[in-house]
Amino acid sequence: MSSPKVLFGFHAVGVRLKTAPQSIVEIYYEASRRDARMRQFLDRAREAGARLIEADGERLAKLAGSHGHQGVAARVEPTKQITSLDELLENLEESGVKNPLLLVLDGVTDPHNLGACLRVADGAGAHAVIAPKDHAAGINATVAKVASGAAETVPYFMVTNLARTLNELKERNIWIIGTSGDADKN
Repeated sequence: MSSPKVLFGFHAVGVRLKTAPQSIVEIYYEASRRDARMRQFLDRAREAGARLIEADGERLAKLAGSHGHQGVAARVEPTKQITSLDELLENLEESGVKNPLLLVLDGVTDPHNLGACLRVADGAGAHAVIAPKDHAAGINATVAKVASGAAETVPYFMVTNLARTLNELKERNIWIIGTSGDADKN
């Protein structure tokens, strides 16, 4: 089992509380925050049986690696993930999904941009996001924060060869539609 990772921000930690509360090792919260949002969050955490630890802003920033923690950070165990795109596609096929929606990214290296892409993919109902292993951002605490919980719910696959993966998707009769900010027309 790999070591615990850190999630921070209300959405990222809140989604984990909702989807896999048993995976939460502990939640650190800024005790000086007593607003309604914090009170509601702490109530949900207590209902889920999470271990709560008071912390100051500096400790939270150190834990999160960022000052954008909103007063909340959690150490969590990794959840069971689908390990391959093939496994995901077979599961979707078995459950009757005929036209999976996949977002394929190329060249997204900024964690903030990846987080935004995951958030949009989640909102659009995408079944997964795919990116190349090289020259692409991986999932980290910043991505999870910007993704507002989508990094926990949308599978993210990093593949060795993007062109080969696109060909494999075509062989499965999945339509490929390309877009570019540099296109001549909409």
